[in-house]
Amino acid sequence: MSLRVVEGLGIDGFITGEISGCALDGISLQFGSGTTRFRNIVEGDETVAGYDVAGVVVKVGSQAKKFNVGDEVYGDINESAIEKPKNFGTLAEYTAAEERVLALKPKSLSFAEAASLPLAIETAYEGLERVEFSAGQSILVLGGAGGVGTLVIQVAATASSGKLELLRSLGADLAIDYTKDNFEELPEKFDVVYDNAGQAKRGLKAVKEGGKVVAIVRSAPPTGSILEKLEPYLESGKVKAVIDPKGQFPFSKTLEAYFSYLETSRATGKLVIYPIP
Repeated sequence: MSLRVVEGLGIDGFITGEISGCALDGISLQFGSGTTRFRNIVEGDETVAGYDVAGVVVKVGSQAKKFNVGDEVYGDINESAIEKPKNFGTLAEYTAAEERVLALKPKSLSFAEAASLPLAIETAYEGLERVEFSAGQSILVLGGAGGVGTLVIQVAATASSGKLELLRSLGADLAIDYTKDNFEELPEKFDVVYDNAGQAKRGLKAVKEGGKVVAIVRSAPPTGSILEKLEPYLESGKVKAVIDPKGQFPFSKTLEAYFSYLETSRATGKLVIYPIP
């Protein structure tokens, strides 16, 4: 790990934030291991990993009107980070973000909790919205103990082993291990199958005739408006951040978080780097 200063942050429609916490996920692992294959990254490039962020605004660009210096914000900066990975990323002390991808941090959430949410909760919400999931429908969530899956269960509920205990506590009526159980053979078929585990073909066998399958291929464009829509549920505790019990690492333990834990696939919920000095 090295320290360097990135120039040109906090201009035009961007705000610059002092980062309090960020989250790690599978894409972050690719950055950390050097295996990512985004078009703007070449071998030997120094990149800044991380998409999710929570922090405090320290500078406001000339065209930015939504936030003020001192505001506590959170969001997902994946568009900027993918386009310019050498300049943008959240595993840092400061970063810049377009204000449209940010929202005010709910007061009831800590910085660590807020940092765990944006990319995962936006993905969860977007998938449910696209299939028009509504109260009274049934849903099967594959990979329900992961960062996205834990939030799909909770967001879906608002419309109406150890990991299995976690799923029941989040509101799942039935918790199964898709790696061992043949969920395709369940007598009940589902209105929606939300695949967060690369099991879409199997999911097709578990959906009702006329039902829908959500398969995550790539992230939707981030938007702070989704975070704003979900703020009442986060403030009330109806939807909660799920951080792995071992998954809050200080900045000095980032490499341990990457290679000793994240790559083992044992995590439930999200891994968070907090505090960031």
